[in-house]
Amino acid sequence: MVRYTVPEAAQVLGISPEAVRNRLSRGTLRSEKVKGRVHVLLARPDRSQPIGGVSTDIPTDIVEELRDRIRYLERQVEEERNARYRADELLARLMDRLPELEAPSEARESPEMVEEEQATPASPPATGEAQEGVRRRPWWRRVIGG
Repeated sequence: MVRYTVPEAAQVLGISPEAVRNRLSRGTLRSEKVKGRVHVLLARPDRSQPIGGVSTDIPTDIVEELRDRIRYLERQVEEERNARYRADELLARLMDRLPELEAPSEARESPEMVEEEQATPASPPATGEAQEGVRRRPWWRRVIGG
């Protein structure tokens, strides 16, 4: 066993000094007091490295390789989060511009509306208000809402 100060143990374990103190208070890391100073007891770094306060026979190079892979995966997750955020921003901008994409006059109708009107039987409206009630919304309004 090798004695380390709390900051040294944190560096060896790859965690923060606060995390080392928490583990010491929970009893998951062994320690001893020398002249009023707390020293953390860890296995020799050349042979194995303790994980969670338990000495293992896992070589240090394997532990470091796994930590490197974890860092890589954490970077990948962060990149995916950023990409998702950008996609959400673009979608929000598009939704804000949606009213601009609507036809400016009633004379312009989408081909989908013309096809639907031809497919439904025509009934002569009684008044002008009823005629506007028969007119269908554009397909994208029915799908997206609004």
